[in-house]
Amino acid sequence: MTDSPRHVLGRFAPMIYGPTLLFALGEGAVLPLIPVIANNLGADVAVAALVASALVVGQLCGNIPAGWVVARYGERPAMVGAGLLALGAIVALALAPNLALFAASVFLIGFCAAAFGLARHSFMTTRVPLVFRARALSLLGGTFRLGMFLGPFVSAALLAIFADEHVAIWFFGVTLLGAVLLVLFGRDPEEALVAEERAARANARDAAAEDSGEAVTGSIPTLERAGVFRTMWRFRGVLGRLGLAAASLSAVRSARQVVLPLWGVSIGLDAQTIALVVGVSGAIDFALFYASGQVMDRFGRLWAALPAMLLMGAGFLALSLTHDTADPGLWFGMFAAVLGVGNGLSSGLLLTLGADSAPQDDPAPFLGSWRTLTDAGGAAAPLLVSAVTAVLSLPIAIALVGAIGLLGAAGFVRWVPRYVPRIP
Repeated sequence: MTDSPRHVLGRFAPMIYGPTLLFALGEGAVLPLIPVIANNLGADVAVAALVASALVVGQLCGNIPAGWVVARYGERPAMVGAGLLALGAIVALALAPNLALFAASVFLIGFCAAAFGLARHSFMTTRVPLVFRARALSLLGGTFRLGMFLGPFVSAALLAIFADEHVAIWFFGVTLLGAVLLVLFGRDPEEALVAEERAARANARDAAAEDSGEAVTGSIPTLERAGVFRTMWRFRGVLGRLGLAAASLSAVRSARQVVLPLWGVSIGLDAQTIALVVGVSGAIDFALFYASGQVMDRFGRLWAALPAMLLMGAGFLALSLTHDTADPGLWFGMFAAVLGVGNGLSSGLLLTLGADSAPQDDPAPFLGSWRTLTDAGGAAAPLLVSAVTAVLSLPIAIALVGAIGLLGAAGFVRWVPRYVPRIP
């Protein structure tokens, strides 16, 4: 068997990368329109924002149940089940006659997205060799980013043709159906890998039988699967230390998406300029996703984690000092690019650290807890920025985000060498 990166990653395309791209493309098309449709159903601006946040809340709530489902039934059935349930939620989303059903449907889609994402993460944790795990997971993160990047453009094109926001929801349904069909009928790499492992074990038994002259008896021992909460308790050390550092990275990433537009507005830039700066920052971020995996596989996880957190932490701190300078727009563009570089260098890092820390025989329960921590960090950051801005000021809120980034960098320096295996 050829265990080269191209061989293994190409084998994962039908079940992992293809469905990921389709799911992200549909989600990216719908996400910008959720507040618009909620407003059409009678929500004011605050309630529309709350409805939009139901997607993140659903994903946060779905991680631990998803870990139980994947551990009990396996990755492929979990992905298919989550996809079919999400299809039902999309139909309800498109036909919802009132705001309550619409919000519940958004929550359910986030819940299913958690199961879909955790199943892919668990599958790759057990099947991708450690020597190029980071590249595989960075490619997974980059595939998702590509779909989320292209989705709004597809949505804009559909709106220009049909002038109806619900068309984007039906487009999401089509892409999700395609993802489910790929998972169901695409070439399953797991079956090929299991067959290869069985053949290798059979060859080993044959060789042992020839060496000893005795028959080989007995079955292959299997480990008892631990429950979700037992796994959380067993790995409380890594979750409470490395997991919190990972949550700080998720918080800084999430804050970047909120802070950059807010900062542009606060210094008086027009919407077109803000969109251009944010777009360039996102393009830099996307361009570096595979480079991040290369760095992690060649030099170690810390070589991506530390520069990423230092760049983002220092970038936020420096940006917070530029509000009243002579040319704040120039500083805004420069530090937005710095944050894009930092975020790009961290592409796939949370997935990789979770896979590295998880028990390889049964990773799903651990990954459910890991993803809950990181999603909680991402969900809390915009709330923190909003609260500190309301009580104090936006520059102080941004400086606080920068401090979180620097503390996270210190956490990675302390805990990555302890909990993450060295690259062979």
